[in-house]
Amino acid sequence: MNDTNHTQLENLLILDRMDDLTVSDALYPFALDELLCRHTGKGGPAICHIWRHPRAFIMGIRDSRLPQVEQSRQWLESQDYEVAIRNSGGAAVPLDLGVVNISLILPKQEQADLHFHRDFEMMYKLIQMALLETGLCVDKGEIAGAYCPGDFDLSIHGRKFCGIAQRRQAHAYIVQAFIIAEGSGQERAQLVHEFYKQAATGAEASDYPQVAASSTASLEELTDLKQDAAHTFADAVKRVIQAHQTPSVLSGTTSELHLPELVEVLNMTKTLRSRYEVKS
Repeated sequence: MNDTNHTQLENLLILDRMDDLTVSDALYPFALDELLCRHTGKGGPAICHIWRHPRAFIMGIRDSRLPQVEQSRQWLESQDYEVAIRNSGGAAVPLDLGVVNISLILPKQEQADLHFHRDFEMMYKLIQMALLETGLCVDKGEIAGAYCPGDFDLSIHGRKFCGIAQRRQAHAYIVQAFIIAEGSGQERAQLVHEFYKQAATGAEASDYPQVAASSTASLEELTDLKQDAAHTFADAVKRVIQAHQTPSVLSGTTSELHLPELVEVLNMTKTLRSRYEVKS
């Protein structure tokens, strides 16, 4: 990890919401990220937000514009998925308790923040270090047939387990990663394939990802992280951060984590939903 990334880990506060499932709205964690990012941009601390959702299907903005997306939304809801559109980059991603989500909420640093690859690289290095004890090589680079494809697909043995996206504000930004920790990667990829099969009827092939079920796997399938792989991985991420934190951050004597009031987050979820809703 380079000096800049190392410095940012030193001052990173951890917000662990792995088991905080009290608010079922799938946009709640994205709304919380949005508000935390505003605070970070005003001089607040950098944050690592770790969270899960029990059953949701999160579309990208481009997905929401596909010709038959309303039909696909209804199909997903009939299977008890909560459907939402996120305000960061990337394409469709299914969420469940086997998927760990990490948001790095960081202040902009002028010249250093001219290229988004630096931000993605920090997330890649964090995940790579968290998986160091598995003894496996974590590769980066687009995996053909994977859902939510991108240059920073993370994979082991050629199968994707993680995707990275970002959301930028005026004075801070959020790097978001989903990590498929438990269960079947193939089943999740098949679900996304079926979504596009319906939603993209009448669209050009270049308008949406061509998803193949065999492209994706979970850490449970790829590594020796077997039982409770989600918590095992999340704990490893926290250990990496804590190993780099300064004594003052570890002792809580520096900037404390400022959490917005529940009503603020709920209001932001409404704002995000109205701004990015599926047009029926």
